[in-house]
Amino acid sequence: MAENASLIITARDGKKLVGIARSVTDFTYCTYLSDLAVDQDYQKQGIGKDLIRLTKLAVPEASLILLSAPAARHYYPKIGMDKHEACYILRDVNNLT
Repeated sequence: MAENASLIITARDGKKLVGIARSVTDFTYCTYLSDLAVDQDYQKQGIGKDLIRLTKLAVPEASLILLSAPAARHYYPKIGMDKHEACYILRDVNNLT
């Protein structure tokens, strides 16, 4: 996963990794933030929001896009992200008609 990421932003407490944002981007049009994780002991300190901010600042001209895990979908609107109504997922190529 890490080898094929275009952009990785991390948060550390000393040498301890406490947060990561892993993205795939074309550095022009879109940045897909595919993984955002913060150590449970470090949550609710703004680390996730900072990782998102730093990801966006790394590629300011590109739209930042993410798909939320079900448990986190209420988090993103609270930090100022807009919900997009036109997202589609294809899980099985055999479902194409």
